[in-house]
Amino acid sequence: MFNSLSDRLTDTFDRLRGKGKLTEADITSAMRDIRMALLEADVNFKVVKDFVARTKERCMTAEVMESLSPAQNVVKIVLDELIELLGSTESKLVLSNRIPNVIMLVGLQGSGKTTAAVKLAYLLKKQGKSPLLAACDVYRPAAADQLATLGGEIGVPVFRGDGQNPVEIARASIREAVDHMRDVVIVDTAGRLQIDEQMMQEAVDIKKAVKPDQVLMVVDAMTGQDIVNVVSTFAERTDFDGVIISKLDGDARGGGALSVREVTGKPIKFVSMGEKPDSLEVFNPERMAKRILGMGDVIGIIEKAQEMADVEQLEAAERMLREGFTMNDMLDQMRAVKKMGGMKGILGMLPGGQKALNQMGGNLDESIFERNEAMIMSMTKEEREKPSIINGQRRARIARGSGTTPADVNNLMKQWGEMNKMMGKMRSMTQQAQAGSGKKGKKGKKGKKMRMPGIPGMGGMPGMGGGNPFGAMGRGGSDMDMLRAMEQQMRNKR
Repeated sequence: MFNSLSDRLTDTFDRLRGKGKLTEADITSAMRDIRMALLEADVNFKVVKDFVARTKERCMTAEVMESLSPAQNVVKIVLDELIELLGSTESKLVLSNRIPNVIMLVGLQGSGKTTAAVKLAYLLKKQGKSPLLAACDVYRPAAADQLATLGGEIGVPVFRGDGQNPVEIARASIREAVDHMRDVVIVDTAGRLQIDEQMMQEAVDIKKAVKPDQVLMVVDAMTGQDIVNVVSTFAERTDFDGVIISKLDGDARGGGALSVREVTGKPIKFVSMGEKPDSLEVFNPERMAKRILGMGDVIGIIEKAQEMADVEQLEAAERMLREGFTMNDMLDQMRAVKKMGGMKGILGMLPGGQKALNQMGGNLDESIFERNEAMIMSMTKEEREKPSIINGQRRARIARGSGTTPADVNNLMKQWGEMNKMMGKMRSMTQQAQAGSGKKGKKGKKGKKMRMPGIPGMGGMPGMGGGNPFGAMGRGGSDMDMLRAMEQQMRNKR
């Protein structure tokens, strides 16, 4: 999503950076390019017109035109205006003290309401809530069955009711939640392929019946220009509190998603970046704007890694520092990268990463994970724990067992050797830091910044396998203490 828009804007900025001092003609030309890029991305015309006008006015000031780096100032202004367009600040879901809280989802059929309801339930469950899903779509065939199936996969109960009246089902779901100590009810309402009076009136009636704490509209990012008419109508009739943008990982231009907040004044609460239950993310305007402008979302990578860090992984990192890097560790890293969205997902969050990916035609060989995993699983327990014993005969056996070639096994062994060598350097640096801090009457040596070994197939990317892969090693204490200090350091930065 936004790939084409990101490329167009990046090219525009590159042309500006190629100039020393900018003229009025340069600014006008850049604004024309930005306007065309936004329109081609399907952003609403009025939104584009206002956006470009504000941006151009700020760019034409003497402070920008006469500065030492006018091109950088223009990029900063575009970033600021894009952040403002998307909502300025993060707008998190706020629940009341009422038990149960009620969250009502509205939107057109096919917008992704049902899957969004499940993802939201999964997110709330991770936060310690006890959600209940209410199946109020009685028109779409098997809608309740779909909700029940998806709810079962994440361990969240679904209330279907006995009748065919959506309003009564919604009202009964509140009583069900009270009876079974559920503190949040998520009401999945019916939609239509297009707006009609019956659907709107039903949404209004359900809202009156259950008095939801939050009404969230689910919007398909691939809707395009028509999204403006849809959200405007729902805003008028149901007065929703925020928006969930679904299918943001799709191939459409996505400009409609950029128009929602400007048109309705309602904040974007969440975005859905995939099909899995954990793919619903709290929307952050600044980070999204930076990704659109090709600046990446490194904080997003850190947060994903942070979510995966636990005690077992910290202990694994301590063992790696003490004993070396094994094939089991490599397998853990590869599986961690998969959970974080694969190599494409991570690369797309790095500055300039999406552009590099586009230049490759979007083709990044993710199958390296499957091949490497097959080879590692074809090794014996001893070989996985002590890869150095794998000789030529063993490599041939591993290749046969995994359906790969000896050359593939050789490449895997080379990757392991490089990562194990880096781990050895880290171990040596850690020991030096500990020795320096242990001298009485003298200042300990300042800890050096170190990274976990690179992920196979990711070049110089930091490893995501053991503990926190970012930050600096502390001074003094055990390896475990330093790794925990790294984790706390990143949490403080967040």
